[in-house]
Amino acid sequence: MVTILFHSTIFGPIHSRRLGTSLGVNLSPTDGKICSFDCIYCEAGYNSQGQGKSGLPSRESVKRQLNKKLKEMVEKGEHLDVITFSGNGEPTLHPEFSGIISDTLMLRDRYFPEVKVTVLSNSTFVSNPKVAAALKKVDGNILKLDSAKASTMRVLNAPVNKNVLPEGIISDLTQFAGNCVIQTMLVRGKHDGKVVDNTTDEEIECLIKAYKEIRPQSVMLYSIDRPTPESELQKVGKDELEKIADKIRAEGIKVECY
Repeated sequence: MVTILFHSTIFGPIHSRRLGTSLGVNLSPTDGKICSFDCIYCEAGYNSQGQGKSGLPSRESVKRQLNKKLKEMVEKGEHLDVITFSGNGEPTLHPEFSGIISDTLMLRDRYFPEVKVTVLSNSTFVSNPKVAAALKKVDGNILKLDSAKASTMRVLNAPVNKNVLPEGIISDLTQFAGNCVIQTMLVRGKHDGKVVDNTTDEEIECLIKAYKEIRPQSVMLYSIDRPTPESELQKVGKDELEKIADKIRAEGIKVECY
């Protein structure tokens, strides 16, 4: 099974094809994975690998490590575009997520006031008022919606909580009133003998309807770029991504392809 874990709480900077020079913040264990989805394309691997033994980093530990790294980067004159919350699972499930965001914004203002703070989230905890309030404070509130069809979400994202459905997530995302970017991974292939393809006309029409309801600043369309735990997945090429993007743009929605 493909597993690419980040073995530290603060990692990078790395070059992100979507965000530029990014310093990563991993609020999951450094030796395992904790996520509310079990996506078949996740480069961190499946949840079945276990949560490891390190546990979640404390708020104070994250603050201390981030302060040290940002201070070092300033002293060395290093360039930075964004501080990005991602890593080995879903960052918003951390019980101190809200406080960690506050600490991060304070440190950003101290060392790199021009840098953006971004969260990559799978959208499953945005119904939590504290999580939603924290996401409204960041510069890049990037939220996942890969499919507006329950049958596809069950295969592609495999929610741990079986009660998580697209309609609930879409409804929750409307609270941001356009203060968000939706990221959609387009992919096709097979998993456990089931065909999965969220690039069909029906899938795109359902996504367009959802985008119109959510009213995001923009939509990020992208496809797999690294090895995945499911070997029978196919990358959607840039030309096809652009054709799909044009269909969405025709409905008055801003789209970027990666």
